[in-house]
Amino acid sequence: MVDNTIHAKFDGRLVIIGFGTIGQGVLPLILRHIDIKPSRITIVTAEDWGGEEAADYGIRFVVEPLTVKNYRAILDPIIRKGDFILNLSVEVSSLALIEFAQEKGALYLDTCIEPWAGGYTDPTVPQADRTNYALREAAMALKAKSPEGGPTAILTHGANPGMVSHFVKQALLDIANDTGVETAEPTDRMGWARLAQTLGIKVIHIAERDTQKSNLRKRAGEFVNTWSIDGFVGEGCQPAELGWGSHEKTLPPDGNRQEKGSKAAIFLSRPGASTRVRTWTPKSGPFHGFLITHSEAISIAAHLTVGEGADPEYRPTVHYSYHPCDDAVLSVHELAGRNWKQQPEQRLLMEDIAEGIDELGVLLMGHARGAYWYGSQLSIGEARRLAPHNNATSLQVTSAVLAGMIWAIRHPDRGVVEADDLDFREVLEIQMPYLGPVVGVYSSWTPLADRTDLFVEDIDADDPWQFKNFRVT
Repeated sequence: MVDNTIHAKFDGRLVIIGFGTIGQGVLPLILRHIDIKPSRITIVTAEDWGGEEAADYGIRFVVEPLTVKNYRAILDPIIRKGDFILNLSVEVSSLALIEFAQEKGALYLDTCIEPWAGGYTDPTVPQADRTNYALREAAMALKAKSPEGGPTAILTHGANPGMVSHFVKQALLDIANDTGVETAEPTDRMGWARLAQTLGIKVIHIAERDTQKSNLRKRAGEFVNTWSIDGFVGEGCQPAELGWGSHEKTLPPDGNRQEKGSKAAIFLSRPGASTRVRTWTPKSGPFHGFLITHSEAISIAAHLTVGEGADPEYRPTVHYSYHPCDDAVLSVHELAGRNWKQQPEQRLLMEDIAEGIDELGVLLMGHARGAYWYGSQLSIGEARRLAPHNNATSLQVTSAVLAGMIWAIRHPDRGVVEADDLDFREVLEIQMPYLGPVVGVYSSWTPLADRTDLFVEDIDADDPWQFKNFRVT
């Protein structure tokens, strides 16, 4: 049965910026679960894709690309105190929109910290400044100067980043319960960090395997994916990044420490989409995923830190390991061969998906029971049953966007916050009906499992948690 619960009433105006895969997928969920009149919603987007859906709902649809020169002039007449800016765009600065929302007294939510066009890939910009670490540090500076009790602005609240931060907290409680570690549920950042330290968590993977596929295979010169192609290519071309654990002894050969800020993460001098790491999910078992930079790799590591700086008392290594759908893997291979120049054609897999699931969760390793994966195993069939205009990948994101919006409406005066700052139970309660099977599975797998002797490797069999043993390739 589809859940039709109204979770919040919103009397302000909602402006949705960007109307691609996630915008089109979240709109029916907003109208289903938030009491808001369609006449109070405006969509501002760079392309006319999705206009028919907006018209079906009676929603104003404005095709006007936002730029650094025009965004204030376009948004100023349609945003006032008590309204909501939902930023689902690409190449529109999140920092600029957050500042604008704070000035106006409006609520705000995005799914990633997005720069203006070129911010990810401009070769004249130093590598360190093209990282998600740099974007997050800039956002944390806004958080530091935002007024106490100011309008809520939620950073990076999609599936990942976003939902996975809540999964980590539930996984920590599960492991504590299953290993006999008595603990009250933490109520602040340090409480969660101390719990992770007590449990011996060394490494956290955001481990995702997408098996959705179409009967029409990828063609030459075409990039195929189950969610925003521009978004995936943009983040795939950024330097690979990961939260850097206190147990790590040696940087990867092309690893670089950050010189400013929390120093919770490092980056590699190569694109994330060219970097592969070993990981594991319950249905797929072990596989190679791309080490794509994501904000959660930094925020989770930062929130679970005991101490400060580059050498704290405790911090886990955290990174995303993503195996997209098979045709997206072929697309990335072709993209790399084109020297990271995107293919002329794009194809988003949605209605033509024939089968598959998106298995997305967190893999916590190093504790007394080895490894524990906790996450969603949503199939395309279940996604279609639950919500229109979604596939399995997008619904994991859109349901997180919905849950974050409802949290912001319920808590409108929390200032600038990340997913890690939110009440994970309150958020997941809203989101769970859209995630299919949500399971927790223990495993004895480590990055050293079933290694062969084909080539000599510089590994330490007694310490599988050193990053060099993940064999960055």
